[in-house]
Amino acid sequence: MVLVIFLVVIVVFVIVVLFRSIRIIPQANAGVVERLGKYRKTLMPGLNILVPFIDRVRPLIDMREQVVSFPPQPVITEDNLVVSIDTVVFFQVTDARAATYEIANYLGAVEQLTTTTLRNVVGSLNLEEALTSRDTINGKLRVVLDESTGKWGVRVGRVELKAIDPPVSIQDSMEKQMRAERDRRAQILTAEGTKQAAILQAEGSRQASILEAEGEAQAAVLRANGEAQAIETVFGAIHAGDPDPKLLAYQYLQMLPKIAEQPSNKLWIIPTELTEALKGITSGFMTGRGPTPPTPPTV
Repeated sequence: MVLVIFLVVIVVFVIVVLFRSIRIIPQANAGVVERLGKYRKTLMPGLNILVPFIDRVRPLIDMREQVVSFPPQPVITEDNLVVSIDTVVFFQVTDARAATYEIANYLGAVEQLTTTTLRNVVGSLNLEEALTSRDTINGKLRVVLDESTGKWGVRVGRVELKAIDPPVSIQDSMEKQMRAERDRRAQILTAEGTKQAAILQAEGSRQASILEAEGEAQAAVLRANGEAQAIETVFGAIHAGDPDPKLLAYQYLQMLPKIAEQPSNKLWIIPTELTEALKGITSGFMTGRGPTPPTPPTV
């Protein structure tokens, strides 16, 4: 019975020794080994052998890049305005030994260093510069943090300002200013549109007037050319026919009824040449009918 108990104790001891001698480290993690309270080595991912009861492994350190969002911090700008700034820091532990022994709490140290550096950087800017210079602020923060955290075995890859919140009164003033600026731009655009519309309308009216005047001029020229050609044709035909006064008087008598149709023609002026032509026509009709009676004087 004593032998059985002894064997059981030995088996349990061996199992415990084996369990304490073998340590498996997951990927993207690192373990710091202390031997008798002193740093011995850093365990890398995979299977590692330890000296049982002598070597002790501290809590594992995550070697992946980490993202930490810090709570809003009040910062005073150069123009004495208090703004609330949220920051996001991207960092990665590169040396597990330095992150364990060079700083007690590297995460808290990064937060405090970010806060103080942010106040120094934003304190040299006014509110408008702080709102429009995020890239500059991010760059300065990253440089300062990376230099300070290098000895801690921490590399700061990026710092971002998540939000910059000015006081409520300043926000109201900025909104009023932006609203007034938008109204001013809208009025300017409306005035420019009205001006352009008036200019285009005037230009269109001018071009229409020019085209209308050119059309009327061309029509007048064409009418004059047509009348000239008609007159030339009529006179050519008249000269070619060589009419005598009797024919002309007869044509004039045919036009008298058309002239009488006009309501405004109340006074007629008969030229003396017409009376002479009428005498010729009368004499022509009276030929062969005997002597012609005397013609009364013309009034």
